Amino acid sequence: MPARSQPAANDDVRQHLALLLRGRWFAGISAPLREALLDAAALRSLPAGARLFGRGEPADGLYAVLRGALLISGVSEAGRQSSLLVLEPPSWFGEIALFDGGPRTHDAQALQDALLLHVPSSRLDALLAARPQYWRELGLLLADKLRRALLAFEDQALLGAGPRLARRLLMLAEGFETRPGGPCQRIALSQEQLAMMVAVSRQTANQLLKALAARGIVSLQRGGIEILDPAGLRAAAALD
Repeated sequence: MPARSQPAANDDVRQHLALLLRGRWFAGISAPLREALLDAAALRSLPAGARLFGRGEPADGLYAVLRGALLISGVSEAGRQSSLLVLEPPSWFGEIALFDGGPRTHDAQALQDALLLHVPSSRLDALLAARPQYWRELGLLLADKLRRALLAFEDQALLGAGPRLARRLLMLAEGFETRPGGPCQRIALSQEQLAMMVAVSRQTANQLLKALAARGIVSLQRGGIEILDPAGLRAAAALD
């Protein structure tokens, strides 16, 4: 069973408004929807290593990451594990089940101690029943994820392992939402997890990362990868 998140003590949803507004989706929706989401939300804490939810479990609402990082992953019927993406502040997630009413599609686990904003399904259902015009704005969140997924599929089909790995590092550094203070310089992700994201062996990922490190583009650290030269990484990703 996943470790259930607990309410965060002595914290207030609205004190995180400035952080949430640095996210592209939340800043772009209408002010009434922003207010409604904040009114319906509660804060939840999740310790490092704990699972927020698992694939196949009933959906329980929409989340935003306020602190820490979550790994979105899955396990195939053959038992093969896949790491798909890392969500950091101020990313929102959980919208797929909101639209189709189905169960969770993947596992969500805290890579670090995390603080989350949670809008429960019951509050979302009531809000959308009363204000159906908000469906389109929530749909923009889903569309943005789909757009990025299609680009990742294209990379997988057309690029070699080296540029593919460099592009995934850039995506992780830039995040699914605009980051406060600009792109992240240190990615808290193991080489094995990165290898699964890029669909290469851990040995291949290690060789590619060592090649980037030798060029001074990244620094390999215990439990993470530091980006030293973003421009060099963009060149390695064949974006410049």
